[in-house]
Amino acid sequence: MRKIISVLLLFTFGLSSCEKDDICDPNTPTTPRLIIEFFDANNPSVAKAVTNLKVIGDGMTEGIIFNESATGEAKYLTNGTKVAIPLRTDADFSTFTFILDSGNENTAAINSDKVRFNYTRQNLYVSRACGFKTIFALDPLSDGIPPTSPFIKSDSDGKGFWMTQIYVKKYNIELENETHIQIFF
Repeated sequence: MRKIISVLLLFTFGLSSCEKDDICDPNTPTTPRLIIEFFDANNPSVAKAVTNLKVIGDGMTEGIIFNESATGEAKYLTNGTKVAIPLRTDADFSTFTFILDSGNENTAAINSDKVRFNYTRQNLYVSRACGFKTIFALDPLSDGIPPTSPFIKSDSDGKGFWMTQIYVKKYNIELENETHIQIFF
């Protein structure tokens, strides 16, 4: 009888130490994207939708996919007031070309600005199933040697800047439910 009770107790304790399946819950926060919100430069408190914005990362041939469109080019365009773009996890900077009015037949209306985001990275362990995620901290603005800046903006097509001002709202990029960068145009 003691032997049966011992086996049952051992079996019960063995089952209680089992872990759930190694499946990463889709609701688990992973590496966050940079959230950019666009505003009207003439009325800074009003969010403004971009028109056919296409964002291409340096070294990439196609843009960031904003929607799952089967119509080809449209999946790379957005017309909203917010975008989420992925930062590189293997470097301390990411450079993107922001093309306003991309695909417009009137090529004079298309305007491109290039922005390089500078940051530091930290890898955090999430779980055995999910692995690691990377969080970012945009470089603070400083006059040190060398000077640092959270972003560097350049006119990539020579047509002038369509982005009149870029403002860092949140330097730490840990979640996707908050705006990190505000762009006024």
